[in-house]
Formats: sequence, C-alpha cells, structure tokens
Amino acid sequence: MIQHTTFTVTSLETGLRLDAVLHARFPSAPRAFCRQAVEATQVAVNGRPCLKGAKLREGDAVEVRSLKEACDNRVRPDPAVPVRVVFEDAHLIAADKPAGMPVHPLSSEETGTLMNGLVARYPELAGLGDQPLMAGALHRIDTGTSGLVLAARTPAAFSALRAQFDAQEVEKVYLALVEGHVAVPGRLAHELAHHPAWPCCKMVDARSLAAPDRRLRAETAYRPRELIGPYSLLEVTIRTGVTHQIRCQLALGGWPIVNDTLYGARPLEGCARHFLHAYEARFRHPASGQTCCLRAPLTPDFEAFIRQWN
Repeated sequence: MIQHTTFTVTSLETGLRLDAVLHARFPSAPRAFCRQAVEATQVAVNGRPCLKGAKLREGDAVEVRSLKEACDNRVRPDPAVPVRVVFEDAHLIAADKPAGMPVHPLSSEETGTLMNGLVARYPELAGLGDQPLMAGALHRIDTGTSGLVLAARTPAAFSALRAQFDAQEVEKVYLALVEGHVAVPGRLAHELAHHPAWPCCKMVDARSLAAPDRRLRAETAYRPRELIGPYSLLEVTIRTGVTHQIRCQLALGGWPIVNDTLYGARPLEGCARHFLHAYEARFRHPASGQTCCLRAPLTPDFEAFIRQWN
C-alpha cells in the first residue's frame, strides 16, 4: 500500500491524465487501482480532489493518500463467515457453500464470501492461484447455487488441479430440481453466449443472437432420479464450465430449475434461492494421482422443500 506520498508534476508529464501518471510513477499499482484511488478521493491535486482523466500541468502538486498495489489485491480474512469443510488434506480443501453466498469477493475490501471464510481458516490460500481474489479456488458456482467448491492449498496442487479443469477431466455432478416431469435421461449440447442486454450474465443459445461476440460450447448430461410432485429431481453431469450452463441448458430443454426466474421459472413466494446443488466432483488427487470422489449432501433448505411433496 502506497500512503502519504507527494510528488510534483514535471514538464514531461504535462498534459497526461492523472491516472496514467500515477501508474507511471507507481508501477506496482495497476491502472485500475489508480483509477479507483482517484474516484475514492484518495488522490488530490493542489489540495483538491480531481477526476481520473484530468490533464496535469507542470508544477502541480499531487498528494497520494492511499493507493493499493498489486500485492494488496488479496482476499481479506473474515472469521465471521461460517464454513463447512467436507474434506481437507495437505493439498486441497472441499467446502460446502450455502445458497446465497458468493464464492469469492469482487474487490479486496469485500467480505462475507466463502473464500473470505476459508482464508480466515487457511491463511495460505490468500497467495494462491492465478486470480488473486479467487484465493486458490479452482472453480466458481453461482451465488444462488449451493454445494461443493474445491480450493488448492499449495502452488503444486493448484497447478495440477487447474490443468485437470482446463482439460475438462474433472467430472462435476449437480442435483437440479426442475419444473415438469422428465421421463428419460438425455444430453443437451449448445453453443451459448452472453446476452448483451443482460448485465447479470444471462446466457442464451448463441443462434438466437444476430451477431454473438463469442460462442461457448456447453454439454450437459442428465438423468431423472425422482418425480417430486410437479417437479423432477435430476442428476446432472458436466465437464465444461460455461457460465450458467446447467441453468440455461435445462431451460432451453423445457425444464427450468425451480425458482430460477432468470431462466423462465415460476417465482416461489418467500423463496430466495433456485434449487441447484453442486453435489459431487470426481478428479485425480494432485499429489497421489488416485481418483477422488468428494460429495456435499443436499442442504437442509433443499431437503425441506422436497419433503413438502413427499
């Protein structure tokens, strides 16, 4: 963290943007952090707050009150976050995330996420991975989805598991309660794309867009486990990891996940979650190479909803 630092603008810096000069003066601070510091009035020019795009003049006095460096962009420990660990050893952790909790924060100031809680218990996670705010987490599940999240505890474990995810060798099994009755197993294959009009990352069949920016191949296998009132409980298996893949593809198949209103499900009064649960992950252990199969049982609220129909 760069704090309580001042400098005077030189002739070579005249006419340059404030955020550009900050980044040039303090290269350890990413350009985005320079912009954020200016927007948060942590940088003053001649004693006054300034816009990030303001052009500087020779002789201007710049005061940097607080400016984050790249090394500061880490997940903050939050011991108040309840964490349910279903497996741990010296190499990896498997946690059972409740619905409604994000996997990781979007900034180093944010707390209350699963990774904030895990970093409080396992401080070594804070410096792991290729994305600082993931803190060693190997994948994401949606905030409204409950269930299994894997995190590595060492650089070697992260590299080995990341390679398996990238090669689509990790088999992830979900339990999805969907509207309607599904009689036979099947497989859904689509090219998906982010819908440009939905900032919340809604996914659609790429063919429905006139000019999709990018197409993402997604395959989802499903089999019915049980008919529950007007619903079906499906076991869903994926190897690809496209955003909202299961939610979007089941809706495209005609079976939206119960209470997933973003994808066309009927809203349930008083219910704050959709009924999708990351149940199981199968992969090779990063140290031994042996096959691992880790599970997170259905959450109490998911089970309670099912019992209403039994």
